[in-house]
Parts: sequence; structure tokens; C-alpha cells
Amino acid sequence: MSKKKTEKTETIDVSSHILVPKHVLLTKEEAQQVLEKYRIKPYQLPYIKRSDPAIREIKAQAGDIIKVIRHSPTAGEAIAYRYVIE
Repeated sequence: MSKKKTEKTETIDVSSHILVPKHVLLTKEEAQQVLEKYRIKPYQLPYIKRSDPAIREIKAQAGDIIKVIRHSPTAGEAIAYRYVIE
């Protein structure tokens, strides 16, 4: 893991950790396509807090939709979506 030094604290780059899946901030258009594809409203997605280290790193705000890409030895790649809350 790499470390970043800020003015007062030292932070860790969580995205470089092997156990942290890739988090991608969707554009409004991409988010709308996902919602239409699954015929759901954003609040029906699983939630993820804005204070989550991976979410803070990609600078997502409450109301955004995140695509989480996990690598699996059996499934290859598993994609999940999360709704960012305060």
C-alpha cells in the first residue's frame, strides 16, 4: 500500500490494497442506464456510506451510484452497484 502525506495526517491509498475491489463513480447517464436496466430506484440499491475510505478516495457524493468490480476465481468478474448515502 502506498501512503500519502497531507498537512496534518498520513493517509493510506486503499485502492492499491489487494482485498479492496475497484470502485468506479458512474456518470449520471450511466447511472440512469443501470436503473432502467434493472427497473429500480436508487434507494433500492445496497447503500455505501460517503465516509467509506474507497468512496472518499474517488470523491463520490451522497446520491451518486458506484460500480464495484470484484475479481473472482470462479466467476471471473462480479459487478455490483451501490448507492452513496451521507
